[in-house]
Amino acid sequence: MDVFSRTFLPAAAEAGVAIPAVSRHMPIFRRCVEPDETTVLVGRCVRPDAPLAGEFMLVLTHRRLVVTQETKVLHRLRLHLNANLRHLSNVTWSPSVSGSALEISATAVDGVRERFRMRLSNPATVSHMDGRLRKVFHARQHALAA
Repeated sequence: MDVFSRTFLPAAAEAGVAIPAVSRHMPIFRRCVEPDETTVLVGRCVRPDAPLAGEFMLVLTHRRLVVTQETKVLHRLRLHLNANLRHLSNVTWSPSVSGSALEISATAVDGVRERFRMRLSNPATVSHMDGRLRKVFHARQHALAA
């Protein structure tokens, strides 16, 4: 079993993503993520600026951010974003006031600002996910500065 497979399922379980949902999205993630990449974060999310667009699933590794979309009516899957972290700029995230969501924003290489809101189960999970994002993106900033 490769590194991606070994780390993806525990990350999905940690975020509370159901196995059937993970299974539906997995073929798309497999095409985008290298087998030697470690999964840092998995989560279902929505786009606050496009509430009727359906649900999205986000996967973050140390090298890539991949987001798939599932349409509301027909439940069709498609790749929404597949970006190397080097090609993302102005990456920010913030927990919601209620402590049950985390909003992630980034500008893609094409200049489009992407915003995603992950609904999480409790403030402890929000804090944990915040730490994971900090680990990936702050480590990248330090590596780029050096």
